[in-house]
Amino acid sequence: MSQSQSRTQGRVDDAGAPDPRRWWGLVVIALAQLMVVLDATIVNIALPSAQRELHMSDANRQWVITAYTLAFGGLLLLGGRIADLVGRKRAFVTGLVGFAVASALGGAATGQGMLFGARALQGAFGALLAPAALSLLTTTFTNGKERGKAFGIYGAIAGGGSAIGLIAGGLLTEYLDWRWCLYVNVPIAVVAIVGAWVFLHDRRGHGGAARLDVLGVLLGCGGLVAIVYGCSEAQPRGWDDGLVLGLLVGGLALLVVFAWWQSRARYPLLPLHIVRDRNRAGAFLTMALAVIAMFGMFLFMTYYLQMVLGYSPVKTGMAFLPITAAIIVGSTQISARLLHHIPPRTLMVPGAVLAAAGLAWLTTLTAEPAYVSHVLPSEILVGLGMGLIFMPVMATATAGVAPQDSGVTSATVNTAQQVGGSIGTALLNTIATSATATYTGSHLASAAREAGGRLTPAVREGVVRDGVVHGFTVAIGWGAVIMLLAGIVAGVLVNGRAPKHGEGAGAP
Repeated sequence: MSQSQSRTQGRVDDAGAPDPRRWWGLVVIALAQLMVVLDATIVNIALPSAQRELHMSDANRQWVITAYTLAFGGLLLLGGRIADLVGRKRAFVTGLVGFAVASALGGAATGQGMLFGARALQGAFGALLAPAALSLLTTTFTNGKERGKAFGIYGAIAGGGSAIGLIAGGLLTEYLDWRWCLYVNVPIAVVAIVGAWVFLHDRRGHGGAARLDVLGVLLGCGGLVAIVYGCSEAQPRGWDDGLVLGLLVGGLALLVVFAWWQSRARYPLLPLHIVRDRNRAGAFLTMALAVIAMFGMFLFMTYYLQMVLGYSPVKTGMAFLPITAAIIVGSTQISARLLHHIPPRTLMVPGAVLAAAGLAWLTTLTAEPAYVSHVLPSEILVGLGMGLIFMPVMATATAGVAPQDSGVTSATVNTAQQVGGSIGTALLNTIATSATATYTGSHLASAAREAGGRLTPAVREGVVRDGVVHGFTVAIGWGAVIMLLAGIVAGVLVNGRAPKHGEGAGAP
């Protein structure tokens, strides 16, 4: 690579030395990524307040979440390719501006339609912002040791952002107003925009004469939207519902046609050599499986802490602090220090085992208060495990990618995470609901027989509460199995060696 090329990428200065402002650039990238990740959960705690004020029905309230995940998960591949074609810094700043405007519109919503539209707009600009951020990180840090530290910080944000969103949502909702869960993005975005102009550097995309693959966009994004939407509808409707099955089958069919078209398109949206690489494919699959398992914990622990233990929104958010701290320690103090010495899978596999052990611990929960004895140690184990998984997965997935493909590769990592979260939430929630219904029905009938057909409200309430916790533990048990599967996938597929100081993780 020529010196002029290196300068235009912002990797080195005129003398060939690393960019002295690259760590400030990492702060900017991390700030933007945190905004995108926490926005997936920060609204959850604010949702009851927003529903009351905007007079949403129970059937429609899900669209506050679904509108965001649909747009974000469905448009990630398009956002990544746009970043490659127009330039990563330009895509990054555009995504920040759009995200801030959409957040302001959502905070000022006067009706449910305006809020739904704003959330969809947030997701669309997030789909442009997220892959551009990871791509900038990949092209800014090329030294193996520094790259490890940078990915450690990024991995901590990716893993802990959901918990931080719950904390921030509780604080803002309880002490200010639910609208601030959206307004808070505006000052964050402004700071990130200024920082991007000052500290980030990038050349225009390598597209040259390349054009956007319009048919690929329709097939790929359409398939992803259908699958994400199908998973979200599986929660209220069930997996055997006609609409859900139609969306999932249709989405898979579109993705099959998409893969066929990508092998023939002149300018493919997702060049197939990206996913044919064994290490990269293993990293994508490991990410998806780990997120499926982890999202179940966040979902059920939120309900357990509030519904069973009676925690306030703020106390619930604070109860997630240990898992956030553990993810940060696992990513920055363990993974980042070891990745350039050992193969990535020697971090991923133990990480999956640790996280699975933490989830398995939660399967012994009862309706009695058990934060210190069960929830806290489980959070620490799961957090450390996810810290060992996220950072090497992201470093491996983006290693050795040509600069012109870094955006779409980063988008594929984010897509694996987003689709995994959607599937995990729907799948595990369905399992929990079914297990709760079975438990509650059988135990109420048994209690009624013992009581001669009459149940006191206290007995009925106790059975229902036990049934809810039973459903949580059954679903979390399946989450533990899925987490172990993520470890098996990492151990079998990811066989890259430890990177040298001058190269990225997982180099072949």
